[in-house]
Amino acid sequence: MKRLYIFIIICLLFSACNKQEGEGGTGAVQGTVYLVHHPDDCFDLHTDTLKAAKADVFIIYGDSDYFNDDVETDYNGFYKFKYLNAGTYTIFAYSTKPSGEKIAVKQTITIKRGETGTVNDIYIHDGKAYGTSIIKGIVMATYIDGTGNEIENTVISGYVYNQRVFLKRASEDAHFDDTRTGIDGVYAFQKIEPGEYEVFTVSVTQDGDEIPYIVKKNVTVSQAGEIVEAPTLSVCIKP
Repeated sequence: MKRLYIFIIICLLFSACNKQEGEGGTGAVQGTVYLVHHPDDCFDLHTDTLKAAKADVFIIYGDSDYFNDDVETDYNGFYKFKYLNAGTYTIFAYSTKPSGEKIAVKQTITIKRGETGTVNDIYIHDGKAYGTSIIKGIVMATYIDGTGNEIENTVISGYVYNQRVFLKRASEDAHFDDTRTGIDGVYAFQKIEPGEYEVFTVSVTQDGDEIPYIVKKNVTVSQAGEIVEAPTLSVCIKP
């Protein structure tokens, strides 16, 4: 009988020391969530970072297939999961694309029995410009007279103001956006997703023919969050 009691005690101790991840312990996992906001109509891709108040934060116990619990951050972006057993935990919160698509941002931490572990800061993103890039370029002009000769004794080349520029996907026939150049000849297309594009504008021919022709350049946006400089568009203008 004595041996049986000893065996039972050993089994209980072994079981207590090998609890799986989850609730029932004295450990905790805590951390802070920051929100990176990508505002619209910001042509230098400036972002605003602040602590994410009232953001949903989720926890996965061990290698579970689904999240096991969730909490909401306070006004300082702080969260805490209490009463956890020793083990490995995955913490995540969601970034939100302009389309509404959610993207999980994860951090993993391992804690010992009774330990409070602090997770690396989690940065989530939102805003109409999140996940996109900007295409910028310049339109330059050569000014010609009615005979097709460059204008003498005047400025014969320079920036083009108020020139209409178009943007289309390389795989499509029609443009999906257009804009106009500023006084410095610069144009910009915002909220562009990664891909292959063409920028184009119209020009008269070098001999002064009024029939316009297309001047186009290929542009590749390789990743989100970059400002892509398009090759210069050179046109002829008849004053």
